[in-house]
Amino acid sequence: MRILLFTDTLFDVNGVSRFIRTVAEQSLLRADPSRQLHVVTSTRLPPPDGLDADRPNIHNLPPLFARAMPGYPHLELALPPPRRLAALARRLRPDAVHVSTPGPVGLAGRRFALRHNLPLLGTYHTDFPAYIDHLFDDAALTLLCRGFMRRFYRPFARIFTRSAGYADALQRLGLPRDRTVRLLPGIDTDAFHPRHRPADTRAFWSGYRGVDPDAVKVLYVGRISVEKNLPMLARVWRALAPRLQRGRGPRAQLLVVGDGPYRASMQAELAGLPAAFLGFRHGSELSAIYAASDVFVFPSTTDTLGQVVMEAQSAGLPAVVTDRGGPAEVVNAADAPGRDRTGYILPAHDTDAWVRTLLTLVTTPALRAQLGAAAHRAIQPLSIRRSFDHFWSVHEHALASATHPPRSKPRTQREPRPQREPRAQARGEASPCPPA
Repeated sequence: MRILLFTDTLFDVNGVSRFIRTVAEQSLLRADPSRQLHVVTSTRLPPPDGLDADRPNIHNLPPLFARAMPGYPHLELALPPPRRLAALARRLRPDAVHVSTPGPVGLAGRRFALRHNLPLLGTYHTDFPAYIDHLFDDAALTLLCRGFMRRFYRPFARIFTRSAGYADALQRLGLPRDRTVRLLPGIDTDAFHPRHRPADTRAFWSGYRGVDPDAVKVLYVGRISVEKNLPMLARVWRALAPRLQRGRGPRAQLLVVGDGPYRASMQAELAGLPAAFLGFRHGSELSAIYAASDVFVFPSTTDTLGQVVMEAQSAGLPAVVTDRGGPAEVVNAADAPGRDRTGYILPAHDTDAWVRTLLTLVTTPALRAQLGAAAHRAIQPLSIRRSFDHFWSVHEHALASATHPPRSKPRTQREPRPQREPRAQARGEASPCPPA
């Protein structure tokens, strides 16, 4: 089986992009001709440091037009070349189409699958209605976004969700529950591991401007934006830092890895407090930052999974997350048979609870070590290999259940080229989605 995955995000610095790149890499590592995954995108963004963009199963078509997203200079909205994209898709002759994003490239993939009667699957990676609600606080705009998402995903045979909670969210959106599948979570557990902790952590942290090498490191990794609930984290740190400075315990510092539209405001709010902003970090450097830190915080209420929470726990950090969204499903917050506590799940806007919890973690090294060791053990079975196998099996089942025959073997040069669809028929086709 050959799957063609369409995505509007591939070289961006976010969990969705990293997941797609890792899945594409898994397809190559298997070296199995019966499992071919090709990724199609259209972007001007350069690949992150250390990424090989010349992989044979990654196809980046230069966009006809691209501009930075309003308020997000590191993200872009790109219009792909429709004819070249359709020609590429026909040449690759997929058995099934997977759409990872509801943007222009995703719309093109959706249209190709429907036009050629191919099984259409997708992943609900991002809760865009929740983002719109947080960013604009406009009920009408949020309702419009919900309607677009419902119409976009309506013809999909299967829709992956990254957490069980978002299966309920899709049902509330008006999509059938029997078409949603929770994708088994998985990360590269080799890349995020305690063994990446530098031998001399003090020397390691001394290489970063503004970082206190001797402080307990409370780490956040992700986009720096209001929809990640970072204004709440800023309030927590403003309340916590003076208590740590007055006490006789260890010093603590908040480390923020990433970038985004809220960064300047957050830096201003934390001015004069022990906090450092490290910008984007990738590859082995990011692995070392995780492993050299002490506590991981992720206050987001809109993430469908929270891949960084899994990465941090795999690296041996206790995690503190909110009780809303996918991250709560990958943190063990209470002892249970066979499940040791790996962190804390706290009310999303209870500043006092966050202050108390972080104060306890910062001042209790033994507790950090205990929770971090349990977190590492809990994540090890959640490998990207297992997630990829589940991803593939769902596509195989969708293909087997389809009412049309699978892709025939590739044409030879002597075979005639298929005729184009009648132009009148193409004009009469209803547009699958409203303008984005």
